[in-house]
Amino acid sequence: MICKDIEIWKDGEYTGADKSFKPILSTYILKDNENHSGVLILPGGGYAMTSWREAESVALKLNSAGLNAYVLYYSVAPNRHPQPIMDVTRAMCIIRENCQEWKQNPEKIAVIGFSAGGHLAASIGVHWNKDYLMSVPRMEKGKNKPNALILSYPVISGTDFPHIGSFKNLIGEDLDSNLLNEMSLEKHISADTPPTFLWHTFEDTAVPVENSMMFAMGLRKNDIPFEMHIYPKGGHGLSLANKEVMEGKPSDPHVGTWIDLCIEWLEGIVFK
Repeated sequence: MICKDIEIWKDGEYTGADKSFKPILSTYILKDNENHSGVLILPGGGYAMTSWREAESVALKLNSAGLNAYVLYYSVAPNRHPQPIMDVTRAMCIIRENCQEWKQNPEKIAVIGFSAGGHLAASIGVHWNKDYLMSVPRMEKGKNKPNALILSYPVISGTDFPHIGSFKNLIGEDLDSNLLNEMSLEKHISADTPPTFLWHTFEDTAVPVENSMMFAMGLRKNDIPFEMHIYPKGGHGLSLANKEVMEGKPSDPHVGTWIDLCIEWLEGIVFK
């Protein structure tokens, strides 16, 4: 396996407010002769941090299913929008620039995000072709577009059932109305949005399940294929819902079925 940490920005390129922060792309690349599908992982953390619970453990689970995995430790507060989506853009470009060496199929790269990371994943899914992203070094149009989205209990809307803390960290305490509208992603789904897998729990009180439902409705209106699973039990931030990530809390094998369903959807339907 090729495991290495890559600083995604060269000296002088990073435009975030906190110049001491260095976004890192960690690779979990299968070392064989096959041309693999891959998944870029965006952990959650309310745009205040990136959670370990939704990082390496998810990457290793994807590896076990024969997929390359990449974890992006992206910019969080005080670094505001558009820095996080610029980080994802640069990470996607790096992956596609290295496809030959990493045995990565450039047409089979999904982005998975959890909670606020789900918001970031959905952001690149709906805003990948924004003009301001063309300023990212070594960017070419479409080079940052995911071939599929996987949204795990995602933050989606800044206006309906919002997780306000995530939006304050992303766009500022004043919650500028224009930016809030731009980052309410259910309003910006189009025919250019990739196929999507969504999962959530009905009991989630931190990020209400309506966030996933609103995104699914937008996909339906635009005739974008999707698969969605809403589990009746379980709170927020369950990740793989196994003992490894639950930090002493009970695991939930039923909720944990999402990852196998997701891999089956990705490899058996979208990337078939």
